[in-house]
Amino acid sequence: MNLVDRHNIKVIGERGPVIVLGHGFGCDQTMWKHVAPILANNYRVVLYDLMGCGKSDISMYSYSKYNSLNSYAMDLLEVIDEINSNAPVVFVGHSVSANIGLLASIESPNKFHSQVMVSPSPCFINDGDYNGGFTRADIEELCEAVESNFLKWSTSMAPIIMGAPEKPKLSAELGESFCRTEPEIAHHFARVTFFADHRADLPKCKIPTLILQCTDDFIAPTSVGDYLKQKLPKATLVKIKNVGHCPHMSAPQACLGAIDDFLKEYEFKHPAIL
Repeated sequence: MNLVDRHNIKVIGERGPVIVLGHGFGCDQTMWKHVAPILANNYRVVLYDLMGCGKSDISMYSYSKYNSLNSYAMDLLEVIDEINSNAPVVFVGHSVSANIGLLASIESPNKFHSQVMVSPSPCFINDGDYNGGFTRADIEELCEAVESNFLKWSTSMAPIIMGAPEKPKLSAELGESFCRTEPEIAHHFARVTFFADHRADLPKCKIPTLILQCTDDFIAPTSVGDYLKQKLPKATLVKIKNVGHCPHMSAPQACLGAIDDFLKEYEFKHPAIL
């Protein structure tokens, strides 16, 4: 199977430089439907599914290969090569994909103009003065809940992760996305995601980075955004007044405005041809 089918790569937009969108844990590229069509007015927007998620070819999923986020980062670099961009791209990564983008940009910085981290966390576990939002026991309990009954976990956690209590349809949308993931793959990916610690990688990232963070996020507290702003060499932090972990769904206009301002500041205007 070719790479396009392997990762269910889709391209929308007729002209302009390239923006690649990466989704979060348990989701797929449909989570970008609230912002991708608007971005496509000015950019070529590339969507893809992480291996094991959405309509990716799950027969290619290897538990040994995907035992760290580094393999997902290598997949991202292959996706960028596949779309044949003749200029650096902007990568927009939600949650775990923010770490995937971080690792890919360190490996091949020449492929990236900049990156946007949406609700990122380099480490979910508290460690000394670092407040990641959870104890190690909390994360172990979360992973055990995913492993024992993933569908029940999906149904109960979707409203908490989404937030946006005034928009219950979004919680249902997120829960449905979780339920489309193979439970065994979700079990494995949960541990890879929530036990990852990429704090030491942050100073290695040399590309401009926009951090988009909600003011009330159960998964990534505001202390994490402040930490990222301090540790990333070229970081801009924008805090969106919003409840939840998915502002690209629950506060799309705020996200789009922040991204637009950021890209204008860094003059993302050069042509890119697919």
